[in-house]
Amino acid sequence: MDVTIAIDCMGGDHGPSVTLPAACEFLRADPDVKLVLVGLPEIFTGAIASELASFGARVRIQHASEVISMDEAPAIAMRVKKDSSMRVAIDLVKRGEAQACISAGNTGALMAVSRFVLKTLPGIDRPAIVQSLPTAKNSTYMLDLGANVDCTPEHLLQFGIMGAMLVEALEHRERPEVGLLNIGEEEIKGNEIVKQAAELLRGSGLNFIGNIEGNSIYKGVCDVIVCDGFVGNVALKASEGLGTMLASFLKEEFQRNWLTRLCALPALPIIKRFRRRADHRRYNGAVLLGLRGVVVKSHGSADIFAFGQALRRSAEAARNRLIERIERRMIEYTKTHAPEPQVLQAATQALRTA
Repeated sequence: MDVTIAIDCMGGDHGPSVTLPAACEFLRADPDVKLVLVGLPEIFTGAIASELASFGARVRIQHASEVISMDEAPAIAMRVKKDSSMRVAIDLVKRGEAQACISAGNTGALMAVSRFVLKTLPGIDRPAIVQSLPTAKNSTYMLDLGANVDCTPEHLLQFGIMGAMLVEALEHRERPEVGLLNIGEEEIKGNEIVKQAAELLRGSGLNFIGNIEGNSIYKGVCDVIVCDGFVGNVALKASEGLGTMLASFLKEEFQRNWLTRLCALPALPIIKRFRRRADHRRYNGAVLLGLRGVVVKSHGSADIFAFGQALRRSAEAARNRLIERIERRMIEYTKTHAPEPQVLQAATQALRTA
């Protein structure tokens, strides 16, 4: 299936020096993809322009006159910079000229502009940020990772449904297992919001396995981990910090003296395999779920390889009709769990007499 992806070429710490070479590599690797490259006119010159021209009709250049900086306030980015590369890329999705868009730019601005332009799907109150994490078995998808600090039980239920549909689309796992991040596995654990969310998830028709603790995140006990954005962001940043520390410890130990350096030589193949398995670049590309279009956020510091991984994720989400899957599942859930007519009538009467 041919897929067209709009790329905000100006976003991220490295901008066009990463996005344009990554786009060329992706075009060579995937013959069924087309790209719309959005950016300031001056970036499409020189050697990169010749390389892009070699792909013919598979590449389209879309000029933008503004750039949203990494530290720009989301409100200003949304209201003032209407011709930014980020906004133009999202507009292409809204108009149906692209099936997905990707940006390594300002996360807050991307969420705000995407929600304003694309709007949310029926039955979804708030979009959520979801990302793949490596585990001992395979990978797991965790949401929300920072878009929604305060959540209701209904929001957490919606996250569970969206996460399950994402895993079905990207990983092709039938009835993915969904877990709720909590301070204990027992049903009596957690605050009232988490307890109520667990009840909603049990009756949702999802393959809900119950509560999971933080030490189970990387065990691979489930395919989707549901939590609010505050907890999710703290867990993600703590994990990144731990990974950095362990890598530093390992390097220090091997460089301690001439004997440890000598021991490192035969261990190099193992070290390389370990680094590949734990390489965060392989999991780059967080999806903004719940919108009427596929929007993928690449890490701001992504290199060419990492940005390419995010491009692959956006193409897979579009090819496997992620948005339609979520919309269909939300409609099914609403029909199944809609209140009986007499219940609605009683509730309406109670409101009138209140």
